[in-house]
Amino acid sequence: MRTKEKEKEKAKPEKQPIDRRKEIERLEKDVEELRHLAGEAESDTELERIRQQVAELRRDFYTHLGPWQRAQIARHQQRPYTLDYVNLLFTDFMELHGDRGYADDKAIIAGLAKYRGRPVAIIGHQKGRDTKQRLVRNFGQPKPEGYRKGLRVMQLAAKFGRPIFTFVDTQGAYPGMDAEERGQGEAIARNLREMARLPVPIIVTVTGEGGSGGALAIAVGDKVNILENSFYSVISPEGCASIIWRDSAKAETAAAAMKITAKDLKGLGIVDEIVPEPEGGAHTDHEAAARFLDDVLDRQLVALTNQPIRELLDARYEKFRKMGQFFDVRSD
Repeated sequence: MRTKEKEKEKAKPEKQPIDRRKEIERLEKDVEELRHLAGEAESDTELERIRQQVAELRRDFYTHLGPWQRAQIARHQQRPYTLDYVNLLFTDFMELHGDRGYADDKAIIAGLAKYRGRPVAIIGHQKGRDTKQRLVRNFGQPKPEGYRKGLRVMQLAAKFGRPIFTFVDTQGAYPGMDAEERGQGEAIARNLREMARLPVPIIVTVTGEGGSGGALAIAVGDKVNILENSFYSVISPEGCASIIWRDSAKAETAAAAMKITAKDLKGLGIVDEIVPEPEGGAHTDHEAAARFLDDVLDRQLVALTNQPIRELLDARYEKFRKMGQFFDVRSD
């Protein structure tokens, strides 16, 4: 009987890291509820000890996350989106709508604002937190008119010498037939070409998931940052697994092989700087996440503003030309 019980225990699937995250979150909620119910000083002391233990579990969990687990955090529905960063970091924001050709794509936020008193332009993906918002924002997947709207605002910024901030968070450009009919590929390609030669500083930040050309269409910049738990890739882990193994369930294996995490991307020279997040991820504290990012954006903007335009454009061109170059060095 004991042998059978042991076999049953071994047969039980190990808990996935994402399940452990949910358990830790439940423990935190339970501790907070008990804190409100407890009235004695002795109980408060015991609760504080338990709270510290749960906090240590949480800290240990987030320190040892794998690529697939970080991808899940990057997709968390409470993670700050473009409009959250606009409200926390910028003032006098005025959103501009439409591409002056077809329609206004709500998956792309574009407009003018002030950053630390300086006029700037902002372009970013915008998802939704509930079903209604997601439908309005098309789940953060832009159509051609979204990219054309973004480019229109960027060209307006270049005309008046305004630096440009872009915020990337999309699983990719919308793959529907109507988007293809209106020139999805051409719109993305035009953005890449035009952003490469805009004569103003461009600072890009990957705040969630950066998927394929849908992300790259607003991500050609002088500095490319990525939040600690974000990822940036030519395809989603699920899409890669479906192509390579014909099985999307192998997304975790694909995520590890694709080198999509912030640390991997920094090592490969795809991103310039990793922006730290609050303990537990940016979704736990929007204001703290914005403060971390603010320090990076301010420092980079000062450095880029002091750089001559010709040098700025040459460096931007070289930056992207070097990506993807690998050399096989053999010793005889």
